[in-house]
Amino acid sequence: MKLSGKVALVTGGSRGIGLATAKILSENGATVAITAKNKERLEKAVLEIPNAIAIAADIRKTNDVKNVINKIIEKFGKLDILVNNAGIFPEIKKLHEIDEEEWNKVLDVNLTGQFRYTKEAIPHLQKTSGSIINISSDAGIKAYQGFNADAYSASKAALILLTKCWALEYSKNKIRVNCICPGVVDTDMTKPFLKTEKDKEFMDNEHPIGRIGQPDEVGKAVLYFASDDASWTTGAILTVDGGESIK
Repeated sequence: MKLSGKVALVTGGSRGIGLATAKILSENGATVAITAKNKERLEKAVLEIPNAIAIAADIRKTNDVKNVINKIIEKFGKLDILVNNAGIFPEIKKLHEIDEEEWNKVLDVNLTGQFRYTKEAIPHLQKTSGSIINISSDAGIKAYQGFNADAYSASKAALILLTKCWALEYSKNKIRVNCICPGVVDTDMTKPFLKTEKDKEFMDNEHPIGRIGQPDEVGKAVLYFASDDASWTTGAILTVDGGESIK
């Protein structure tokens, strides 16, 4: 039980990578809080996770974020692990076709939202010498021909650099901050791009390992960073992408 006695918060925890991560953290001894905007889906998801609570919140609203952190502290008295996983994916468009509202929404959720949760969590993580794991994307590492999701790529690239900034800023508090960059993972977010066998074959072939990823494969990487196995690791950027980013 690598996380026995630890309290973890997973944002975007109602499905996909977030739900798989919450399950893995719980199975390894952590008490887990999951949060997401969709209350109904969140309450259904928490039933799948032992030792877990669900707190509905909109990552774009500061008061909602503060409420999540406050409820965790009220119930458990501390916070050891923050997994900044929540994110949205925009409609595929070239830059000149994106309106400002679309652009701002993606950055508000994928980047400023991570700032909000980290800001509120830091005072509590300072007391526990906690761990922050940011979920970015290999789209934040390099550009892909025809990807055309500029706001998404920009937000994920920024999160990679913020990981390094936060790792340095809070190293004196022994807070470790690391980042995982998945490739295409089989989740609700990617289903629109995998509608046909031809789509699936193409996407599998985009990854040198020969297939897309599964949510629990990212969750296991989160477990490593959250545990004492990574006690001397901070500011690390780990690609979990079947080799897609090294092509």
